[in-house]
Amino acid sequence: MGDMPLLSDTSPVFVGRLDHLRLLTDQAHRVRTGPPEMLLVGGDAGVGKSRLVAEFAATRPPGTVFLGACLQLGVDGLSYAPFTAVLRQILRERGRPPFESAAPGGIGEFARLLPELGEPSADRRENRGILFEQVLRLFDQVAGDDGITVVLEDLHWADGATRDLLVFLARNLDRPGTQIVATYRSDDLHRSHPLRRLLPELERLPRVGRIVLEPLTREEVGRQAAAIRGEVLGEDALNTLYQRSEGVPLFVEALAAADSCPDDDPDLPDHFRDLFLEPLHRFDESAMAVLRVAAVGAVADSIEHEFLYHAAGLPEHELEAALHTLVDANVLRPGRTGYRFRHALLRDAVHEEILPGPHSRLHLRFAQLIDEYPEAVPVDRRAAEQAHHYQAAQDLPRAMEAAWWAAVQAKKTLAFDERLDMLERVLALWDRVPDPSSRVEGLSWAAVVSRAANTAISANRSRRALELVDEALATLPGDATDDETLTTRAVLLRQRGQARANHVRDGGIVDLIRALELHPPHMPGYSQLLAILARECALLREDRAQTLEQRILRELAESGRGPRSLAEMAIEAADTGSLSDACAAADARITLGGAYMQEGDMERGRPLMERGLAEAKKLRQPHMEARGAGNLGHFLRELGHHEEGLRVLDESLARHESLGWAPAHKSFNHQNRAEIYLELGDLRQAREIFRLYLRSGQRNDKHQFYIQAVEARAAAAMGDTAAARDAAGPVGDRSMLDSHRMNILQLRAMGALDAGLAEGDLAEVLSLSWEVLEQVALECSPGYTWPLLDQMAEATRLGSEQGRTERGNGTENAETARRVRALIARTAGKTPVTGLVHPAHAASVTALLAEGEGTAPAELAELWAAAVRAWERTPMRLHLARAQLREAEARVAAGERGAAVLLTRQVYETATECGAAPLARAAEDLARRLGTGLSEESVPPPAPAGLTGRETEVLRLLASGATNADIAAELFISPKTASVHVSNILGKLDVPNRATAGARARELGLV
Repeated sequence: MGDMPLLSDTSPVFVGRLDHLRLLTDQAHRVRTGPPEMLLVGGDAGVGKSRLVAEFAATRPPGTVFLGACLQLGVDGLSYAPFTAVLRQILRERGRPPFESAAPGGIGEFARLLPELGEPSADRRENRGILFEQVLRLFDQVAGDDGITVVLEDLHWADGATRDLLVFLARNLDRPGTQIVATYRSDDLHRSHPLRRLLPELERLPRVGRIVLEPLTREEVGRQAAAIRGEVLGEDALNTLYQRSEGVPLFVEALAAADSCPDDDPDLPDHFRDLFLEPLHRFDESAMAVLRVAAVGAVADSIEHEFLYHAAGLPEHELEAALHTLVDANVLRPGRTGYRFRHALLRDAVHEEILPGPHSRLHLRFAQLIDEYPEAVPVDRRAAEQAHHYQAAQDLPRAMEAAWWAAVQAKKTLAFDERLDMLERVLALWDRVPDPSSRVEGLSWAAVVSRAANTAISANRSRRALELVDEALATLPGDATDDETLTTRAVLLRQRGQARANHVRDGGIVDLIRALELHPPHMPGYSQLLAILARECALLREDRAQTLEQRILRELAESGRGPRSLAEMAIEAADTGSLSDACAAADARITLGGAYMQEGDMERGRPLMERGLAEAKKLRQPHMEARGAGNLGHFLRELGHHEEGLRVLDESLARHESLGWAPAHKSFNHQNRAEIYLELGDLRQAREIFRLYLRSGQRNDKHQFYIQAVEARAAAAMGDTAAARDAAGPVGDRSMLDSHRMNILQLRAMGALDAGLAEGDLAEVLSLSWEVLEQVALECSPGYTWPLLDQMAEATRLGSEQGRTERGNGTENAETARRVRALIARTAGKTPVTGLVHPAHAASVTALLAEGEGTAPAELAELWAAAVRAWERTPMRLHLARAQLREAEARVAAGERGAAVLLTRQVYETATECGAAPLARAAEDLARRLGTGLSEESVPPPAPAGLTGRETEVLRLLASGATNADIAAELFISPKTASVHVSNILGKLDVPNRATAGARARELGLV
């Protein structure tokens, strides 16, 4: 083989992967005109993932492949490494215009990852979603007509921020042109590896595929070895090579390129690490020294030549000679300005061979070189790489300081998990270094913990935030009265309150109030604390049995610091020269305006909300601006101004879209839009918004409850009972009663009630109604209370009606309905009535309760007529149609057939326009019983599913739980005839039993 200790040659023949290459090529062609796709390429180390990607990239047009690699350093705080490399390549090849086009509101978010673009935007955690959106828009811009391929290598080393961005892109890329290829080592995925959880999540998404590269076959190994050696191996040599290499191409190359083939050298190492190292031992000392230096310095995939020169300490001619040796031997591969190892496994093998003393000295030297030659390392990597080197060199004081600055950098890039890791490293080193405060800009241990807790909240790791805060609070002296300690304790309590508020089942009000008691008013953060407390107090549920939180809140209100007063205090305390205080004041105005609008006072509330919204725009606070628009749209809807509310939401979303800020509070505002469309009767549009939300990678637990409740109600209204139940949660679920936020409890209860009513599960609906009314003081939050009472009253009407038949569970349901009816009446009597919508709900509740009590038909018809008039003053068409149907039924019972016919036709027209199939079928059934058509020109609708008139009557009774004997008695027929009718019904409906037939009857609007 010659004198050169050649490690291995890349096979000149691409063996065994042509099908995979074709798959990648076909995918690249598809995405040019079709939707984006992602392919995950897995396989063990050395199996050929990088070679496959390289061969594929060579087939693509120039300038269409953008490559980034995850780094082993990623676990130590370096965030977004592969995406930063991709963005930097785009900037190098395409310039600034694509970035400016993707971010019309300014490229400050991109500057987080590419400092060469300018100053980044202010550090706000919600801007992470904006950054993600702008990366997506950039890919769309760059794709153009030719399309692009984004290659992300070594996903097994990906940091949390990289994984989050990848998921977002997989969910949200929807324009033609983008192909994403991501490789990972399957043998590196230990049981707790985050990629083990991520891969199945990605694979469940449409247009995401996965392939796993298997080792080569014996015949493929022979072809690869022959290409490398220039001769065909004998059978024995091939057998040995195949057994020793296990078909892994990298190992085949190493063995096939050895001076003697495996069968000729029984002493060839068995362990592949030793196999890599064995040829290296024949290098001279200079080459080996340079190789060791490169192994220590190549923490970020490659090492720059300048760094290598300064770290090696060799004369330039000796260094160049050594590098020529290493490159010629295929150990190092040259790049544009540096070198990388032939394979990461080789770098690992060399690094592990370095003795402890040289290992520490080399790491220390590289850490120092970053200070001496900062321009040689991108600014986004400097602190993280220094932290890595100092830690490896056991220089703990400087390791701590570098970790701190790595945390500062991670904050700039909104990489919360990586920032938290670095802050936790700082805390772990705190007691092991002298004068630790001087290493972290003079901060105390508790102040660093406070920053770590805040980061954990941003990373949605509330449990870890609670642990950190509790640990810090335990160290603060309880009797301290100085401003600094009091403020630190107050901030920690505020963070604990916020962390608890992020748990749907827990509240943080007690901590927030305690923080308010401690926080000196003249110290920074006081206005912010007041604004947060005002907002949380406004959302807190109230129970019949007084809780600790409610007792403390009541005491706070009695002292003149209720939610409205707290918001006013936040506005007054704000220092207009402070950005955080200005934000707190804008936030408080939105909260205060909402409090007035909840009481129906638009004259005072709307201007406050609009001013807060305008201030948020001026301060360039996308999250707050979106919250203001969302809350304003919400209250306009509650007061019956649906079209105005929709306009506010649409304008806000369009503005954010035009600026590249679309994800800011996006799911919350789309939930508000969906709710408006639901109440306007546009059920399909409401559900389409839900489907778009499901695709989003920017989910939020609280917002998820909001949008799922709307989907449950819309699906139930359309007769899609399976989807309604899926969105509402399992039957019997009472977890909504654990929520400390009133609006989440109410929305989830509404979803569950509508799903249960659609399924005809009256016992479940009445049970849930009873529990909610018994436990929760709904009258304190009227906005969602009135529609809840409306649903519950409908359940009591059905329960009472079933009880009058005294069949099935009728008696039990009737008794529960009676008790629930009393609670509804009590709650309705205490609930304020404002705007246009509340009076209509109140009128429907009154009529439903009266119907359940057996009110005479003529009187009942007038109650429903009053409800119809109230609904006519709102734009809520389906609610109007439901009231019209009930009035029609009452008119029929009162003998007023003509009025009933007109109402029934109106109901049918509205229901069909809205896609409300159950309501339309109920109108059809009433028209059938009236013997009239659904229009003046039409004949009465036929019985559904080919049933005769008599069979329709039998089915209606069967659905109410009647036995054959009951049916016979009701219809004056024999039990045997009733049995024949039941058998015919089961056959025509194609259902197996009476229970399923009853459910089908409900679907057909017969009950």
